[in-house]
Amino acid sequence: MSRSTPHISVVVPVYRAEHCLDELYLRLKSALENISPNFEIVLVEDCGGDGSWQVIERLSAADPRVKGIQFSRNFGQHYGITAGLDHCHGDWVVVMDCDLQDRPEEIPRLYAKALQGYDVVLARRGARCDPLLKRITSWLFYKLFSYLADIDYDGQTGNFRIMSRKVVLNFRHMREQLRFFGGLVQWLGFPTASIEVEHAERYAGESTYTFAKLWKLAIETIIAYSDKPLRLAVRFGFLMAFLAFCYGLYALVRATVYGVPIQGWSSLIVSLYFIGGIIISILGIIGIYLGKTFDESKKRPLYIVRRATFDEHDTAD
Repeated sequence: MSRSTPHISVVVPVYRAEHCLDELYLRLKSALENISPNFEIVLVEDCGGDGSWQVIERLSAADPRVKGIQFSRNFGQHYGITAGLDHCHGDWVVVMDCDLQDRPEEIPRLYAKALQGYDVVLARRGARCDPLLKRITSWLFYKLFSYLADIDYDGQTGNFRIMSRKVVLNFRHMREQLRFFGGLVQWLGFPTASIEVEHAERYAGESTYTFAKLWKLAIETIIAYSDKPLRLAVRFGFLMAFLAFCYGLYALVRATVYGVPIQGWSSLIVSLYFIGGIIISILGIIGIYLGKTFDESKKRPLYIVRRATFDEHDTAD
């Protein structure tokens, strides 16, 4: 088996996927050998609490082209992708999920499209095999993200894609704590194409991306990529001030010209509480930005590797 630099790498974040990994390996091996026998599979286990790491160790012992990384604790999917990209060596790098909804059989098609002159080729899912609620929440997330982050992000694409070595090397320079893999790659701006792929059902288990997790991810990525919420808050503040001025002028004219007394104790109290709530909300938005800035200033590592099936300092140049 060749020990030279792999021609193609596959990076897979793993979370509670012990029942998927054997099938994933077999299908990846079959698909990648159609491109080149010189490949590597980087599996990053994100401390899901099941037997995934034991399966990764067994696969790595049987085939040295399988490299395993285990975090010291749960860091999250996008940090797992970052760790895999930090430790892969391929001329081309595929990123995909571990549940086999991203079909390994599509990799040769992604590779063929990339050879036409693209540094990034996205797998665009035509018909998603997800529950209705998951599809709705994902659609809302990407719509909200695209609007507030000022990025035209295609919600039909996920993490599944192929990238050139040039893209991976530049991706490694971006070490901000708030990670959104798709947004970071899009920001790089390399020539990008997409192809329609079949989206399969989960091979085993259930999705761990709840609505609460999607909402948290949306907030963090919007804050990471744009100050638009702050600009919207400023505009809303000016709008409220303008409306209040207009109403005050209207009440003053009625009182001075027509002698209509100014009344409305209840409406005054409601207005005060409303304005107070708006002010507190805006201060909260500013506080979130300050808090994230504070987190970035700590310069902590993005992830901690507990153990690996190879030298953990084996990071490509």
